[in-house]
Amino acid sequence: MAKKVKNNEYRARNEEFLKALREGKEELYEISQGVLCKIVKSGTGDRCPRANSVVTVHYKGSLINGKVFDSSYDRGYPEAFRLNELITGWQIALTQMHVGDHWIVYIPQEVGYGKQGNGSIPGYSTLIFEMELVAIM
Repeated sequence: MAKKVKNNEYRARNEEFLKALREGKEELYEISQGVLCKIVKSGTGDRCPRANSVVTVHYKGSLINGKVFDSSYDRGYPEAFRLNELITGWQIALTQMHVGDHWIVYIPQEVGYGKQGNGSIPGYSTLIFEMELVAIM
């Protein structure tokens, strides 16, 4: 029972975080399905990778408490992924980006890792990604 209460509290904190972002003064855009973004820099390259595109992305992923769980910046090189193999929140954001765009993306748990989580990412986590679309192949 204690774990369920803890999960409910964590979920509520994440929902409150997203609500505060929506009501805050920062200029954020809702893309789709609750995914929010802040444009840091606009690119001018190719746009709209398709589901089967391979994208090269520089990124840092963190939780609402600031804990970084993954970072291509720390590794010193961007990563390549097939878009349709990524979490839905990444797919939503990346299909709206131009090559060269640098965004901060806020992904609600419903289009992230959901209630199960993933590795060091607890279930019900809002995911915050600083991401730069480097290339579309």
